[in-house]
Amino acid sequence: MKLINTIIALSVAVIATTACHEKTIAAWETIKISQGNISNTVTATGTVEPISEVEVGTQVSGIVEHLYADYNSIVKKGQLIAELDKSNLLIEYRSKQSNVASAQSDFDYQEKNFKRVEELHQKGLISDEDYDTALHTYETAKNALDVSKNELTKARTNLNYATIYSPIDGVVLSKAVEEGQTVNAGMNTPTLFTIAEDLTKMRVIADIDEADIGEVVEGQRVEFTVDAYPNDVFEGSVQQVRLEPTTTSNVVTYEVVISAENPDLKLKPGLTANITIYTLEKNNVLTISSKALRFNPSTYTETIEDLKLNKLDSSRINQKSVWVFTSPKELTERAITLGVSNSVNYEVVSGLTDNDLVVVGQKDMTPEAAAQSAGLSSPFAPKHPGNNKKK
Repeated sequence: MKLINTIIALSVAVIATTACHEKTIAAWETIKISQGNISNTVTATGTVEPISEVEVGTQVSGIVEHLYADYNSIVKKGQLIAELDKSNLLIEYRSKQSNVASAQSDFDYQEKNFKRVEELHQKGLISDEDYDTALHTYETAKNALDVSKNELTKARTNLNYATIYSPIDGVVLSKAVEEGQTVNAGMNTPTLFTIAEDLTKMRVIADIDEADIGEVVEGQRVEFTVDAYPNDVFEGSVQQVRLEPTTTSNVVTYEVVISAENPDLKLKPGLTANITIYTLEKNNVLTISSKALRFNPSTYTETIEDLKLNKLDSSRINQKSVWVFTSPKELTERAITLGVSNSVNYEVVSGLTDNDLVVVGQKDMTPEAAAQSAGLSSPFAPKHPGNNKKK
């Protein structure tokens, strides 16, 4: 809240003499009511990440024969980025092709033989046993052909896996292999590249303390800085409040996802962000300091002998109120209605207007300092010799 501090010197002020014989006066400390902003914030740290990030691996083992992408390479979806040595995979594929051809030949023979046996059996020229034997042999050949075809499909798929394409449009963040390196997919899927989809749209994963997480909701405005650009303030908004807690050294935190535009690509994956989440924001409202709500003129009895005090009637005694100067020798208690607060400043919904002078306390000051602080001409301040000169 923008507070314009003023000091109004009382005409009935007590004049004292200091050790150096300098006169002082008791002056009211006031604030001028004005339009301002009220906000509450939650601070935390987080890590900058791409919104979409894909690890590209291989499902087959082999030697990396060619790499067509490197760090920071811009790739398109479906673009060839790596190839494994296909020698063994081709041998396997051709072997399965031969197995299919052999199984197909055997199936064709057993199918023709079964049809002949079936015709003879229908005419009663062969026994049931011979018919059952021919049927069994035919079905076995058919199953063997299906198995060999499935194995051929698997061999073809593995062969295709040796040619690796980018699954998304993006930028290569990391490359985990080099040409000539052997990758083994027997235990897990080796990662060859990590590709970020769009670095112009980033996110920050922030860890929010359990004491603050209740104030954070989706859609709230966020500002953050990174050490790489300490003079730049980046903006975003809360996209998601994750429910899964994380406990580290008995401290419970929750992850909050914050979106962040990155058109100039200053934000890089992995940067640490210092985050401010605005959990409360009200702009261009009348504001008042909490200090004004605590002020009571009755505690300054020595300096208010000639000061008129207009108190609220007893029916409004429980209402929030402040003391306002309505004339140089008159203080009026004004009932007010308060809105939101950040514990330091309050929104004034009703009861005050712009430029009202609200008393917040009292100070002992020299007449000249009181006049300068108030921006007014003090009756107690001596005239400057230059003030009497004619222009």
